[in-house]
Amino acid sequence: MAVQELPITQQTHSITKEDILNDYRIACESRQTSLVGRKEVFMGKAKFGIFGDGKEVAQVAMARYFQNGDFRSGYYRDQTFMFAIGESTIEQFFAQLYAHTDLEADPFSGGRSMNAHFATRSLDENGKWKSLTDQKNTSADVSPTAGQMPRLLGLAFASKLFRQNTELHHLKQFSKNGNEIAFGTIGNASTAEGMFFETINAASVLQVPMVISIWDDNYGISVPNEYQMAKGDISEILKGFQRDDQGKGMEIIKVKGWNYPALLDAYEKATEIAREEHVPVMVHVVEMTQPQGHSTSGSHERYKSKERLDWEKEYDCNLKMREWILKNEIATPEELDELEKAAAIKAKAARKSAWNAYLNSLKKEKTETLQLLSDAAKASKSAHIHVVAEIKKELEKSLNPIRLDNVRAVKKALRVLRNEPKTVKEKLLDWLEKSKETNYDRFSSFLYNEYESSALKVPEIKPVYNEADSPTVDGREVMQACFDAMLQRDPRVLAFGEDLGKIGDVNQGFAGLQEKYGELRVMDTGIRETTIIGQGIGAALRGLRPIAEIQYLDYIFYAIATLTDDLACLQYRTKGGQTAPLIIRTRGHRLEGIWHSGSPIGTLLHCLRGLYLLVPRNMTQAAGFYNTLLQAEDPALIIECLNGYRLKERLPANISEFTVPLGVPEVIKEGSDVTIVTYGSMCRIVMDAAAQLAELGINCEVVDVQSLLPFDIHHNILESVKKTNRVIFADEDVSGGGTGYMMQKVLHEQKAYQWLDSQPVCISAKDHRPAYSSDGDYFSKPSVEDIFDAVYALMHELDPSKFPAIY
Repeated sequence: MAVQELPITQQTHSITKEDILNDYRIACESRQTSLVGRKEVFMGKAKFGIFGDGKEVAQVAMARYFQNGDFRSGYYRDQTFMFAIGESTIEQFFAQLYAHTDLEADPFSGGRSMNAHFATRSLDENGKWKSLTDQKNTSADVSPTAGQMPRLLGLAFASKLFRQNTELHHLKQFSKNGNEIAFGTIGNASTAEGMFFETINAASVLQVPMVISIWDDNYGISVPNEYQMAKGDISEILKGFQRDDQGKGMEIIKVKGWNYPALLDAYEKATEIAREEHVPVMVHVVEMTQPQGHSTSGSHERYKSKERLDWEKEYDCNLKMREWILKNEIATPEELDELEKAAAIKAKAARKSAWNAYLNSLKKEKTETLQLLSDAAKASKSAHIHVVAEIKKELEKSLNPIRLDNVRAVKKALRVLRNEPKTVKEKLLDWLEKSKETNYDRFSSFLYNEYESSALKVPEIKPVYNEADSPTVDGREVMQACFDAMLQRDPRVLAFGEDLGKIGDVNQGFAGLQEKYGELRVMDTGIRETTIIGQGIGAALRGLRPIAEIQYLDYIFYAIATLTDDLACLQYRTKGGQTAPLIIRTRGHRLEGIWHSGSPIGTLLHCLRGLYLLVPRNMTQAAGFYNTLLQAEDPALIIECLNGYRLKERLPANISEFTVPLGVPEVIKEGSDVTIVTYGSMCRIVMDAAAQLAELGINCEVVDVQSLLPFDIHHNILESVKKTNRVIFADEDVSGGGTGYMMQKVLHEQKAYQWLDSQPVCISAKDHRPAYSSDGDYFSKPSVEDIFDAVYALMHELDPSKFPAIY
């Protein structure tokens, strides 16, 4: 079957004249919003603007087939679509442009995202799931090109699960038997990204109900299609994915972006195939325009020819829709003139309303600040009283003050008044403290879950051991028992990854579980880490509890952009409006050789804030973390010890119930001389060294941090340092990585430096990948001897006579 290119048609389906004129009205209002928005940026009222002009008609057509329960995973050109489905007002659009921090004004991000970054709220004010099938849903937009694609796969994948797994049919708030479509949108140039190709392939393999629209205006900023992809045409090069009688694939439809009736045809056909047959469909919308260029950062006249610019004016989609309406006598020129005039008035009124609301939200704080400065000046007897008055005057005359102006003014005044009695400064200091709290809520809250569903609020349940139910087994059998129990107790739980299904993962943690629970619960995937994570994000956004496996820790870098740009900041950029409680399972740390043996913890710590990063030392601790997370609504990465699956552990009798708290280190050996802080596979190295040191009369306290994000929330390590007055941080990361992070947390945040009698020590791996073989491992990563020597050196410094130099 060939790619279908839909022709110009006069068909109007079953829609009425009123429907058509309403679509045109929305298109006109959206265009005017773009025009006004650009002017606002140039006037200095907003930092940056990006708009959907030129894409209006295709989006009103697509919106006609978007139903309650459906999900959008789009990008920053979709304002018209959001207006058409009723999930954004023009006022809300402008509020986001101005960065209005009130969720009532900007319900998508609370002023945290740039304009045209939409998100509907899946959670209520208490963090409880809403009924997603009673609303039209938009997953939170991301700016990085093609970043919306991996998640799109997961949103569609969830519909497949809801349809085919009868155990999920009762979850009506999340799905009506898998009838929902995941709609994706992407610009033509971004289809050159690997995320796009990987998603197309995975969707075609999985056969999921996905409709992906490519808004093709022939350019990616200044770069035309011939430099973006082979043949300059994405649907041409994807013909191999076109489904046929010989095998699965996707449907591909090509349609012109200025042809309203053909667009209706395209989306009617696309959604019918996706919703009924669960087949992915790509709608390649060509001959689109971009009247104002890419964004407010530049002009497209710099790189488009006069011929191209003239063509864009002639084939502007709104103009062509007007021509079609007139040709088919659906409305008169006078009626359309009136409609267009009303659209311009509405956009300007919405802009004014949003701007005034934004200013009013700042006015109270400015007025309060001015009064405090005035009171401080009156109460002061300082010779610098006129300086405070001048600070007040400067703030008073600022035309469009923002919150930082108030804070700066108060801090300047406090510097001037630093020698004044506290009574003079007290109100300013109180205001400043209150400002920290309110601005934390505005700009820094919800990096992690702050609701009752937080993993930090899950009570600890200790493992129970008894003779009858606690045999000594391989660590992999502990994991198998844990996963078996969680699959049995909650039908929403599913696991997928490379080699996870049929053979039960490369280390046998899921051995036999696909056979027991079926391929819809435990499944294999291709080698495609980015979309494995996206598959998990989308499924979690739809109320399921996925465990996505990345086979080895170093493979996680294939998916790092999706993890950091999407999952890690999801709750933050929606200010608690959406959550994707995905558990990412992987294995790492100690192994011999350059590959699969690295511990790039510093990288993960720095780019995954917003995820919990858990580093259990054995499989029992890992199982406890899984149990904790499945009682909560948080995303997390669990790194199991790669060399621990065949080590012996006792199987807890309450394997399905016990929990390990997050952010609570465990003292695995008490001592009085030196505190050694470590985690993961290094725990065994350190414990071995501690045993050898004990033979020389050196008593080490060994602390397993267990989780790095969060880190020691009760400051337990501080109490250990108070006892020993010496501390060593040890791990397998490169220098300055995980050890540097732990040292900063303990010495700086916990202020443990006050209790040290010796310099703190960091023991890390060499700054290269570990070499192959046992010798390569020994000379690349910290060894028992490295730990021993570092501790002994500290004790030699303390008492050279008792601990004379060895070397």
